[in-house]
Amino acid sequence: MKKRIGVYICHCGGNISDYVDVAELGKMFHKEENVVISKDVMFACADSNQKDMVADIQANELDAIVVASCSPKLHLHTFKGVAGRAGLNPMNYVQVNIREQCSWPHSDKPHDATVKAAGLIRAGINRVSFSESLDNIEIDVKKSVLIIGAGVSGMKAAIELSKSGNEVFLIEKDFFVGGNVARHEKVFMSEQSGKEIVAKLYADIKSRNNITLFTGATLEKVSGSLGNFHIDIKVKPRYINVKSDRQSVTRAMAECPVYIHDDYNLGMAKRKAIYKNYPEALPDVPVVDAEAIKEVPEFIAKFASTLNLNEQEEKMSLIVGSVLVATGYDHYQPAEGEFGYHTLPSVVTLPEFNRLMELHPGQLEYEGKRVQNVAFIYCIGSRQPKGENKHCSRACCSAAVHTSLQLKEKYKDIRTYHLYRDIRTYGKQEIMYEASSKQGDLYLKYEEKEMPVVEAEGNKLLVKVKDYLTAKKEIEIPVDMVVLVTGMVAREDAKLISENLKIPVGSDKFFNEIHPKLKPVETVIKGVYIGGSCQGPKNITESVQSSLAAVAKINTLLSKDKISVDPIVARVNADACTWCGKCAEVCDYTALKEVEVGGKRIAAVNTAVCTGCGICAPVCPENAIEIAQYTDNEIESMIDGFAADYEIKERVQNVEEDENEGTTEMKEYPQVWKEILAGMTDEKNTIPQIAENSKLNKDLVTYHLMTMNKYGVVVPAGTDDKEEYFYYKIKNR
Repeated sequence: MKKRIGVYICHCGGNISDYVDVAELGKMFHKEENVVISKDVMFACADSNQKDMVADIQANELDAIVVASCSPKLHLHTFKGVAGRAGLNPMNYVQVNIREQCSWPHSDKPHDATVKAAGLIRAGINRVSFSESLDNIEIDVKKSVLIIGAGVSGMKAAIELSKSGNEVFLIEKDFFVGGNVARHEKVFMSEQSGKEIVAKLYADIKSRNNITLFTGATLEKVSGSLGNFHIDIKVKPRYINVKSDRQSVTRAMAECPVYIHDDYNLGMAKRKAIYKNYPEALPDVPVVDAEAIKEVPEFIAKFASTLNLNEQEEKMSLIVGSVLVATGYDHYQPAEGEFGYHTLPSVVTLPEFNRLMELHPGQLEYEGKRVQNVAFIYCIGSRQPKGENKHCSRACCSAAVHTSLQLKEKYKDIRTYHLYRDIRTYGKQEIMYEASSKQGDLYLKYEEKEMPVVEAEGNKLLVKVKDYLTAKKEIEIPVDMVVLVTGMVAREDAKLISENLKIPVGSDKFFNEIHPKLKPVETVIKGVYIGGSCQGPKNITESVQSSLAAVAKINTLLSKDKISVDPIVARVNADACTWCGKCAEVCDYTALKEVEVGGKRIAAVNTAVCTGCGICAPVCPENAIEIAQYTDNEIESMIDGFAADYEIKERVQNVEEDENEGTTEMKEYPQVWKEILAGMTDEKNTIPQIAENSKLNKDLVTYHLMTMNKYGVVVPAGTDDKEEYFYYKIKNR
């Protein structure tokens, strides 16, 4: 057991100490057995306090520390770093959350919040008393990466990873790269089309000898772990003879007599059974629909040297150190009859409408009829009151407004109506909304409880909507087409990828990151990252930024020959284990397997894969499994500590320090406060004056002055003559 423990209780600038009596807790735990130091500090995470903690650990030869502050999600690694710099094993540190678990939820009962905090801190002290000094697990790493998805995000990620010297394998399910962006006739805030962007990225990829692109490729099986993932992929054939010259291939495409459904144009046209998504699609090799082409044996015979209908699927195995999933999204597909979709004429989705516009550059027509009046209905497949898609797709509003601008630019005499719940054209996208309004597009606001209704009226459609901006007056709008502005949903193959890679999906079926702010591209599987819109709706810019964030993480991961990971994993007592297999059955990460040791069959843990989730421990009938850092001794001691009775008086304000009791109520200000005070004259001071005098950043001074004012260290003293800045002065000076 640990004998010399340091306890640090954070005020968190008032976030904790406004409700939890931090000073009283400091006094109480100073008397705790084996506690050598007990301090309350203003900001435990501040650089100045971290330096003090390092000094305390070294000077007092502490063998463990407890920090009672905010969520470990924010500062777990901060204080592990403090322990490491002081020469203390980071595993001998415990963080207790008394902000999210005490002060914030119990702000109406500060005394009870303090009592609860005392229990949590005691539990932390008890736990750290049994902690072990553990070294991180070292894993050899393969300097290669698999990227799943060759949309713009995946392609950009491949290029950037290759620049760092990594070998990159880029696989794409479709036979052509570019994803949804390739369908964009014009990209917002860009002079380029989606096709031009894709072409430039593809050219960059082909110029690099450390990127291998597989199209028509799918993920089949994944084994191994961080640093050494074993990947099996399947590559579908194109049925084109690789020895064929370009001229013969072009002639075969031109003469092909069979037409099939055009997936790229979302059914707005037909395409030949020998096809490319669009003329400039890349790679510049067409694909043959082998089943459809079999209907014309005479054609096959004519181009026997060009076609290779006997070509087989190819299976390949790769070894990579890390995986990036950038599979993108699907557009929501309305149900039959939803706002007249597939049951009324001329009701299409926004992606379908965009394809229609590109297919009709001269005059907009649909099913042989000229289109002059168009109604856009927003939030289809997003923010559903009764459906499963509760999320906002974020980019739909901007996409619809952008289409409306392009519509007027191409056809001039088109009138558009926009039926919306909210317009979310945030940031620079507001420019589009303003331009749309100025060109005469009419915007009508509806509410969730009174959705628009689409009806047939002769050869036209009639849209009925209650406009909440005109006293809920029902308006009837005759139109030629209704465009359903559909949201983003997770791809159909997301579940398959999730099962192979063991990464979780949320209720919205998009891939889940560990934490949206702190670890926005990392998954629970070490070495597997997500980027782009596979983790949720994003516009093009946000998708690329997300994938590049994942690139930064992967580059850091693969920059060394070995990867160091936390040792919080399952451990098997070989003497007690009798191998029943129950642990392996419940493990979602396949981290446990049967091995033979000394003629005995027992469970073995793959520490590179194990996440330390602990699900294996309770199912073991022999109690032969425990989790490092969460042993029975640690957990039981925490329960005992939290269950203890605490005699804590109601808080008394302005309590004087009792030196005889050895209390450690805050005796001095944080170092940065001292520097700020030193930069303040006896006269009134503005923030710029204080920053200049103290040689500190103005934003830092502003942040700390707010807290210093709250604690009565400084007080406001009016504003300057121009009313630009507040004056501050030291209290009682």
